[in-house]
Amino acid sequence: MTTQDTQLNFALVGCGRIAQRHAEILGKGEIPRARLVAVCDVKEERARQFGEKYGVPWFVDYHDMMEQLGEQIDVLNILTPSGMHAPVCLDLVSYRKHFVVEKPMALRLEDADAMIRACDEAGVRLFVVKQNRYNVPVRKLREALEAGRFGKLALGTVRVRWCRDQKYYDQDAWRGTWAQDGGVFTNQASHHVDLLQWMLGPVESVFAKSATAFVDIEAEDTGIAVLKFASGALGIIEATTAARPKDLEGSISLLGERGTVEIGGFAVNKMLRWHFVEPQPTDAEILEKYSENPPNVYGFGHRRYLEDVVSNLIDGTPGGVDGREGRRSLELITALYESIETGREISFPFQPKHCRLGRETA
Repeated sequence: MTTQDTQLNFALVGCGRIAQRHAEILGKGEIPRARLVAVCDVKEERARQFGEKYGVPWFVDYHDMMEQLGEQIDVLNILTPSGMHAPVCLDLVSYRKHFVVEKPMALRLEDADAMIRACDEAGVRLFVVKQNRYNVPVRKLREALEAGRFGKLALGTVRVRWCRDQKYYDQDAWRGTWAQDGGVFTNQASHHVDLLQWMLGPVESVFAKSATAFVDIEAEDTGIAVLKFASGALGIIEATTAARPKDLEGSISLLGERGTVEIGGFAVNKMLRWHFVEPQPTDAEILEKYSENPPNVYGFGHRRYLEDVVSNLIDGTPGGVDGREGRRSLELITALYESIETGREISFPFQPKHCRLGRETA
């Protein structure tokens, strides 16, 4: 059997909002060498709906799923509330299956470290979903950066201006809580925080402020941060779910000594500016060709990300953001909260002492 004939069987653990995207891709054959074989959720109705829709067995206990179908399953997609990513992964790692974990991989750095260590010891791969890295305009930006077209970078900025009203947070009791979710930095803006760090490299220090403006939740719905990178470049994060009445933008911009690029749209999907001191023949086509119009804030990146996971596991090709890379953005998010709680600039490396993320509140 050739690698082209090999197929990976995926099972979903958690059948909430984001699971719909994973199920569509895996359950409808969007990736030729991947298929959905089972779903699981602690809420029976959710599990049943997913199972019946995609024609696969459904379970309310993942141990039952593994006992019955474990030999058929190659990859477990952990799509539970964020605070349950680590406990579920650590509970399932003994079955020696690969993991795809939604963002953020965990809420506490010590949990992320435990996940990485356990997967290493079990000899399985740990992938963390960062689908915005796979957006077409983002890929083009990364290519220009790696080609040195920007020269020295001065400033990088990400903006998340989305709408999440009280009805959204009331859908599930865990939303907006410190123990299970966090706020806009951890949830909606985590991909953008990852993009900023991916583009500009190691962070030297951060200073952040936050507010809970329009909704009744424990964590923040609005936050801003100033970053200093080891390269000397500065960064700005602006994140909010207080845009009304609808999503406004999800964007990134990079300014360097030899070029400026801005990607906008509501899901980092539209090339807005592509200007370089030393033009190349293909530059004239960039604004027209490297944009997308996705149907929602998830964009098209999940399919491309999962394709990379499949190629990595079957063909051994590089790809798929791994646990160690996923930990980097979690460390930055933790530093943002540490700064908010202490009112101080946080320098790297640091040990979180006051960050409430992933911890029960009194």
